[in-house]
Amino acid sequence: MVNHWFYKILLFPFALLYGLGVTIRNSLYSLGVLRGSTFSLPVISIGNLTVGGTGKTPHTEYLVRILHQYLHLAVLSRGYKRKTSGFLEVTLAHNADQCGDEPLQYKRKYPDVSVAVAESRSLAIPQLLRNHPEINVILLDDGFQHREVVPGLNVLLTEYKRLFTRDFFLPVGRLREWRDESQRADMIIVTKCPESLPPEEMIALTKEVSGRRNQKVFFSYYRYGHPYKMYSTQRLALSQDLTIMLVVGIAGTEYLLSYLETRAKEVRVMEYNDHYAYSEADINDISRHFELIKDRQNAIILTTEKDAMRLDVHRQFLLQQNLPIYILPVTVEFLGENRQDFEGSIKEWLLNFKR
Repeated sequence: MVNHWFYKILLFPFALLYGLGVTIRNSLYSLGVLRGSTFSLPVISIGNLTVGGTGKTPHTEYLVRILHQYLHLAVLSRGYKRKTSGFLEVTLAHNADQCGDEPLQYKRKYPDVSVAVAESRSLAIPQLLRNHPEINVILLDDGFQHREVVPGLNVLLTEYKRLFTRDFFLPVGRLREWRDESQRADMIIVTKCPESLPPEEMIALTKEVSGRRNQKVFFSYYRYGHPYKMYSTQRLALSQDLTIMLVVGIAGTEYLLSYLETRAKEVRVMEYNDHYAYSEADINDISRHFELIKDRQNAIILTTEKDAMRLDVHRQFLLQQNLPIYILPVTVEFLGENRQDFEGSIKEWLLNFKR
């Protein structure tokens, strides 16, 4: 995404061409020339209209957390930027290069949940069911644009400070589809909200993002936990005496930074591209930058759970370096009564699902 108006003007024709391509593809689906596969079990898609940053991973984890105790779940992902191909069922022995950072994170946090990656999810679902016939719900991570599978329930995410209604196509903006494609969603979640949002603003935002009468709109925010040390059970409470060197390769760091800047003396940022594959040279660079901090006794290297999956590819090297790397856990919370309404809507849909 570009911010300067001059570059936006230059790139505007390319954005229109991108939009034209998306329109042709979606029209082929609407006309029935292309058809998505349907399945006789509940399939829930969690996705967005934009490129990253809306919180698909923690919201997928939220669904896993509320459902996996009662149902046999599977999470199916593309395995973005993995170095393998084809269908792969994720195990605890895999690393991010083999399966992607997000699928590995799901598997390590919920070992009893089946997690798989594949370029073609319409072919992957039958394979998953052959391997695990007990599965009765599948969650599609980032399934909104990838229409080869028709989900029974479509959950669309949009970021509070970057609503899809105020955005435009790549490369001028962040949109991957036209705004009115949001009408395919059954539920819309406005993510990364402030922890307190006036009711009148929630009503206004609901009107803005909702494209049809029966769409349900919810509002969520992140709750960060105490950081825990990589390869250790040690936890640390953030304080105003602490200097944080944030190592991060995710889309959209503003929400995270606004949180950390209120809970530390200083935050230094080493920012990489989303899903960045860290090398040993990068780790050496991180170490050198950390050495420049004068008061290292009151300093840590902090990273996200997703970044930790990619750093862990170099586990032995990290252990040799003995860097004070801490991981910041995050969970999704819903505003007000949104939690009961959201969970109740998911459970009601599952109970009423017809094969």
